Amino acid sequence: MPEIQLMIFTVIGLALLFDFINGFHDTANAIATSVSTRAIHPSHAIIMAACLNFLGAMYSTGVAKTIGGDIVSNAEMVDERVIIAALVGAVLWNLLTWWLAMPSSSSHALVGGIIGSVLVSVGPEGLNDGGILKIVASLIASPLIGMATGCIIMLLLLRIFGQCRPVSINHRFKKLQIVAAAMMAFSHGSNDAQKSMGIITLALLAGHYISVFEVPTYVKVLSATAMACGTAIGGWRIIKTVGGKIFKLEPISGFASDLNSSFIIFTATLLHLPVSTTHVVSGSIMGVGSAKRVNAVHWGVAKQMVTAWVMTIPCTAVMGALAYKAVMAIFM
Repeated sequence: MPEIQLMIFTVIGLALLFDFINGFHDTANAIATSVSTRAIHPSHAIIMAACLNFLGAMYSTGVAKTIGGDIVSNAEMVDERVIIAALVGAVLWNLLTWWLAMPSSSSHALVGGIIGSVLVSVGPEGLNDGGILKIVASLIASPLIGMATGCIIMLLLLRIFGQCRPVSINHRFKKLQIVAAAMMAFSHGSNDAQKSMGIITLALLAGHYISVFEVPTYVKVLSATAMACGTAIGGWRIIKTVGGKIFKLEPISGFASDLNSSFIIFTATLLHLPVSTTHVVSGSIMGVGSAKRVNAVHWGVAKQMVTAWVMTIPCTAVMGALAYKAVMAIFM
């Protein structure tokens, strides 16, 4: 019994660490555009993002149920060792990509870590193929949708305000960009924090601490707080990549990107689909940049980011598998 309790607490601690790292790793997604265009002071942007991340995380639990229930075929086939290994793989990948200033998907990292640890521990029968396909499809489709709709929104704005003086347009949209960044921060919290909620709830269910997959209130509060604290630390390395290296943003294009991204992410939350905030924001920026001029987008940087996205699930699956071997050696 004490060993089971130790493993449950280890799962909760690692899940909250994942949420904390997700907070400062993905802070750039919510505020990079508004900071890069100087619409808002960086410290004010981080405080705003932290508060709205917390509120967003408390919004619903639909994504948590998808993460906790759709990847594995049966919760009884998964124990705490599997979940610990999955989280270790995801956390290590997030720290590595943060250190390299490489925008990467925390969602992909978590999914890959779970897949790898389940494959080694239980085998292919432990995975829910249909659920994984749905999750991966949403992760792939969301940045493509972001690119297309971002381009459309920017074209509409250029058609409406194209005859106005650039100085006048930038002054107007700096204020609007703060509103869009706030929407982006709330939607980020509403989707990303739920991933850790789902993992913790899955561990509680596997350990028979709860009888049905319903996210307890204290799990929601803990996850929301961890993400908000991580956001307060800030993610300046990735802010520079997202905010300036893909496309040189102006207030009007930053507004278009944030508005587009927030709608896509929040729609995914309403549909109980986990999406990558990093992917959606980056796709939106590419689409917005393409609307102004295709060669204005730094496609070389975009290619590097896409490469990192493609690598994430296979790499974290391997990390999750290796972590499971290590966990088994510790918790024999």
